[in-house]
Amino acid sequence: MARDQTTLERALLGRGDHHDHAVIARNVGKAFDDHAVLRDFSLEMRPSEFVALLGRSGSGKSTFLRVLGALDTEVDGYVRIPRHRAIVFQDPRLMPWLPVLRNVTLGLPQTREVKEHGLATLAEVGLQDHANAWPRTLSGGEAQRVALARAMVREPQLLLLDEPFGALDALTRIRMHALLRELYRKHRPAVLLVTHDVDEAILLADRVLVLTEGRISLSTKIDLPAPRNRSDPRFAALRRHLLTELGVEPD
Repeated sequence: MARDQTTLERALLGRGDHHDHAVIARNVGKAFDDHAVLRDFSLEMRPSEFVALLGRSGSGKSTFLRVLGALDTEVDGYVRIPRHRAIVFQDPRLMPWLPVLRNVTLGLPQTREVKEHGLATLAEVGLQDHANAWPRTLSGGEAQRVALARAMVREPQLLLLDEPFGALDALTRIRMHALLRELYRKHRPAVLLVTHDVDEAILLADRVLVLTEGRISLSTKIDLPAPRNRSDPRFAALRRHLLTELGVEPD
C-alpha cells in the first residue's frame, strides 16, 4: 500500500474521538531497509479496552506501540489515536536532576493545580511521601511507580505500556500488576500492553493478540473472572493455546 503522508499524519494528530473506537489502525506497514516489521497490520480497540500484545523478539510489538504513541510516523497505512495518550517503558526514564514530583509533572505547566494533581497521582501509586525524593534513592519498583504516575497524571485516553515490568523481580511484578489493575479500574483508559509474559497478558488483559511476522495471527478474548488465578484450568488452557501460537512447547 502506497504511503499517503497527509492522511496518516492528519489521523495521528486527530482527536480520535470515535465513540466506538479508541484506536483504529488499518493496513499499517513498517520496514527497516528491506526488512518488513509490520505487514498490513490492522487493529481496532474500544474505549477502556485492555489489550495485550504478545510476540517473539523482533516481531514488531514495540514498533507498533511507537506508531500508536506517534513516536514513529514514517509508516504506511491509516492510524487514528486519541490526542491524550501516555507511554510507560521498561526503563522508567526519570530525570535524575529532578525530584519525584517534578518528574511526574514533567512537561506540564508548573501551576498550583498541576502540582496538587501530581501529588494526588503519587498518592494513587503509594508514593505521596516521596514527592521531594531524588530518583537515585528509589528502588526499581518505586521508580516504575513514578513512571506510571507520570503517565496517569496526564489522564490519557490511551495508555501504552512497553514491557513496563520486565526488569522487576517476581514479587515486585505481582505488586505492580495489582497497582496497574487498580489504576485501570479507576481511570478506564484504553490500554495496549506489550509483553513477552503470557501469564501477565492473561492476568491483565481483556483481549490478547499474538503478532507473528508482522501480522496478528491470533486474537482471543479473556473471559476469566477477576481476580484471575493461575490454578484455574481455564487459565492453563489459555496459556497452552497462546504458547503454542508463539511456537513454544507448553510445560
